[in-house]
Amino acid sequence: MVTPSAERRPPCIVVIGVAGTGKTTMARLLARRLDLPFAEGDDFHSAADIAKMSAGTPLDDADRQPWLESIGRWLHEHEAEGTGAVVACSALRRRYRDTLRAACPSAFFLHLTADRAVLAERLLRRTGHFMPRSLLASQLATLEPLEPDERGAVLDATPPPETTADMAADLLRQL
Repeated sequence: MVTPSAERRPPCIVVIGVAGTGKTTMARLLARRLDLPFAEGDDFHSAADIAKMSAGTPLDDADRQPWLESIGRWLHEHEAEGTGAVVACSALRRRYRDTLRAACPSAFFLHLTADRAVLAERLLRRTGHFMPRSLLASQLATLEPLEPDERGAVLDATPPPETTADMAADLLRQL
C-alpha cells in the first residue's frame, strides 16, 4: 500500500537556456506530455523590463530580481498545490536559479543548449519577440551552466522540439 506521503508528486520544471534554444516551444510541449500547467517566463516581466530589452539593453540583476521572485511564487503555488508545473525561464546564473529554488525547493532545471550559430540563425528567423538578436552575446557571456549540486539535466536543443520534449519527458518520468 502506498501512503499519501510516498506518492509521487508532479514535478515543477524550469526550462532554462539562452535566447534561441527553444525554451518556450519545448516547455509547452513538455507540459502537454506530462499534463502539467505551463507558464512563459517572459509574461512575468514588467513593462519597463520589456522596454529595456526591446531597446537592446540587457537587464541587470536589480531588474531581474522581481521577475524571478514572481516566477518563484508561481512555482511555489503549484508545488504547494501538488499540481506540478513547467515554466520557460532563462535563469542563466546560479543565483537566479537559487532564487527560484528558494521559492520551490523541488524545482528541476532542464538546461537547453545549442551551438552559437544555431542560436543566431533561430533568432534571425524569430518574429514577434521583444528580445533582439543583439543580446545573444550578452546572454552567452552571462550563462553559468548547471553545477553538479543543482537538480537538473542538460539537453541538446538542436533536434526538433518534439524530439527534445520526448527526451525530457522520458528523463523526468525516471526521476
